[in-house]
Amino acid sequence: MVVPPSGEQAAVALGVYEAEGERASFMLAVCGPRTRELAELAVGATIDLFGPLGNGFDLSRTYEQVAIVAGGVGIASVLLAAQALLAGSARVRLYYGARTKALLADAQKFTAAGCSVHCATDDGSFGHAGFITDLLAQSDEVPELILACGPSPMLRAVARVAAKRRVPAQLSLEEAFACGVGACWGCVVPIERSSAQAPRFPHLSTDGNRADPVYARICKEGPVFWAHELRW
Repeated sequence: MVVPPSGEQAAVALGVYEAEGERASFMLAVCGPRTRELAELAVGATIDLFGPLGNGFDLSRTYEQVAIVAGGVGIASVLLAAQALLAGSARVRLYYGARTKALLADAQKFTAAGCSVHCATDDGSFGHAGFITDLLAQSDEVPELILACGPSPMLRAVARVAAKRRVPAQLSLEEAFACGVGACWGCVVPIERSSAQAPRFPHLSTDGNRADPVYARICKEGPVFWAHELRW
């Protein structure tokens, strides 16, 4: 969570984009006063951060072929995962979509890292004309794992493709966070009661229907969830 220097605006939740040694970077899109203040900071300005918060993609297994799907600034949450997979000798295909060509940020970083990059734009100005999930669904190659970050409609579509192809998928959900530490319960998503990410507080009722979902906090138990455990 990044606190604008003025302190007059609430903190902004940002995922770490790049990290090397003692340096880290964040990517943001200007969409209001908080992000505008951060974007206009001068070199040498000081900001307050608190974190790390939540979880990340689970890459504890070894994979040979992985598909990464990113929508818009969701690209900021998948570069480190792509680099880690490539370092483990996995073949990584990036499916990157945005509204228009100008909003496809830093795709060349993934190409330089060794990813096979496939792009789509809503207006057809670059790559496939349409949704990026179209390319994922039409691909002849079936990955062992799908990672995705982007708008909720895109993530739902990724979950449908993953279910149809019987591929496990990890989705990094986007939400407006108030506290960032799970105290306010303002960023919840329904999840399978049996999930390892189901919150243990408040205590789950033992007399309830085991098929009923419970609510997990995206900032605390997430933001990354297994697609098959979400009950959207």
